[in-house]
Amino acid sequence: MKYPNTLHKFVRLGVLLAAGGTGLFTPLSHAQLVVDVTGAGSTRLPIAIADFTGERVVGNALTSVVRADLERSGLFKLVDAPTPVGAGDTPSYADLKTRGADALLGGTVTAASDGRYETRLNLSDVPKQASIATQSYAHTSVQLRTTAHRIADFVYSKLTGEPGIFSTRIAYIVKLGGRYELQIADADGGNSQSALASHESIISPAWSPDGSKLAYVSFEAKKPVIYVHDLATGRRHVAANFKGSNSAPAWSPDGLQLAVVLTKEGGSQIFLVGADGSGLRRLAVSSGIDTEPRFSPDGGSIYFSSDRGGSPQIYRISVAGGQAERITFEGNYNVTPRLSPDGNSMAYITRVGSLFHVALMDLASKQITILTDSAKDESPSFAPNGRMIVYATEVNGRGVLAAVSVDGRVKQRLSSALAADVREPAWAPFNR
Repeated sequence: MKYPNTLHKFVRLGVLLAAGGTGLFTPLSHAQLVVDVTGAGSTRLPIAIADFTGERVVGNALTSVVRADLERSGLFKLVDAPTPVGAGDTPSYADLKTRGADALLGGTVTAASDGRYETRLNLSDVPKQASIATQSYAHTSVQLRTTAHRIADFVYSKLTGEPGIFSTRIAYIVKLGGRYELQIADADGGNSQSALASHESIISPAWSPDGSKLAYVSFEAKKPVIYVHDLATGRRHVAANFKGSNSAPAWSPDGLQLAVVLTKEGGSQIFLVGADGSGLRRLAVSSGIDTEPRFSPDGGSIYFSSDRGGSPQIYRISVAGGQAERITFEGNYNVTPRLSPDGNSMAYITRVGSLFHVALMDLASKQITILTDSAKDESPSFAPNGRMIVYATEVNGRGVLAAVSVDGRVKQRLSSALAADVREPAWAPFNR
């Protein structure tokens, strides 16, 4: 069987068939994603990340991740800082200005008697020769990557005025041969962990609003069944296992309900069900295929893909039911709606000729921007700050992940070192 791909036939959005062996297997422990930056912002802020003083080995481990995070964002240009700068040091502003730096991050790492570390930071404005903000973190040696991502978020937030996303996570599916694995990794692709491994297809991962659970579809019961998986305990329960296909779970903003696609009454139709599997309610009646539901951020509406009008398009319907409103009109193939965290825009997949791209629609003005130039894009997912979109695409016949900024300028590619397909990314919400 080919890896599930919504681009080949629209009917596969509603009902996916699986084949293969059974049972679990050893996780793909080396399926770390590697990030390549393929595009950057039109203007990048020059920043120097100095080596930290104090515990140099720990400091170097932190600064290497912070530098990689900021450079990968496409919004910052790294400038060399010739000497270490501690949190309380007065830097050589004249030298930094000559080097072209507008900002400087310095820090000091101190070891505590209990084996923990304290990292103190100072972010400075070079032209003004003044401190912008200070911060400190207590952490262990095994928390270096997590702490470094938090430091990068601190810098990003202070210099852009928006929350950073370096501490967030992404979920995605890895397929190698006949093996499937649901993995969770840091936003930079590092620290990947397996949540589920199987010889049967796993598709459609969706994060709960608080980031503690994943809903997904597994074919391990020889049919598509929707599970809700608690990431802290590893326990899961069945949320939908009705007659026929159970697919495309999407969380309500309060985390109490799932919008799902069922064929229990014939055809692919959208239902609402409690996250615990209770209280099933059909949302709408359609003679076509209704699939890929997504709640609006306010929880009042559901956006979905449907061919009810003759071609695959995106519609919106109230969670109370009623008449569905068509949203997309440009082109004859528009699917996979994903709402931005503020609800002002919608990412989706559109077909232009024979190519499938990630598009962005301003919902107020209906203005559409094509964000990608690749050919087989699918599964867009917004970062929780709304500034980036991760999606799946194909390069040299292999599934990889990519990310693009909402203005289309910053581009990244995330691929596995293994000869594996990586698909269906879902960006987690901010940690709570």
